[in-house]
Amino acid sequence: MTVSSAYCPPSAPLEILHHDSQILVVNKPAGLLSVPGKGAHLSDCLISRIQAVFPEALLVHRLDRDTSGVMVFAMTAHAQRHLGLQFEKRMTKKAYVARLTGKLEPRSGTVDLPLIVDWPNRPLQKVCTETGKPAHTDWKVISYGADETRVRLHPKTGRSHQLRVHMLALGHPILGDPLYASGAALEHTRMMLHSEELRLKHPEGGVSQKFRAKAPF
Repeated sequence: MTVSSAYCPPSAPLEILHHDSQILVVNKPAGLLSVPGKGAHLSDCLISRIQAVFPEALLVHRLDRDTSGVMVFAMTAHAQRHLGLQFEKRMTKKAYVARLTGKLEPRSGTVDLPLIVDWPNRPLQKVCTETGKPAHTDWKVISYGADETRVRLHPKTGRSHQLRVHMLALGHPILGDPLYASGAALEHTRMMLHSEELRLKHPEGGVSQKFRAKAPF
């Protein structure tokens, strides 16, 4: 079975990791859009499901449809501005877990490759040293498997598809990636990328907080 390009969002209930007067943190399932796509068939998404329960919830950032894991939403306009600034100024700290094709060596390193949308093939992104925007990803190997590598990824920037394209550029695409993997690497029930941890400053008081959700793969 492979990841389908058709939109078949999961029906799992919301998994709330934290909720207070300023923020809501959830564990987004793989296969669910963060925000509505174009067309009625793409209207079901995480923000609409959340607003059905918490009408005041506001979007702060996004995860790709096929990525699972920790996402934060604002419960007030003040919180949205506060959190938005943290993401913009790269004050948040994010950690992802991924399973990659092949054996990635060495066991740690940094990808520093600028990215830009591949217009003829959008939504694909590509590396472009002339017009791309700076993009930085640190990686560390967790373990090796049978022709695969489990890694922890720390993006320093937040470009579209950054982790997916950076791993592809290393020659080790993320398993199950419907856009960038091919052949046997595509033969998975989901894309093996999960937002495991998010650190941020709480909009009320500025105390640093960490939210985690274990990878389901």
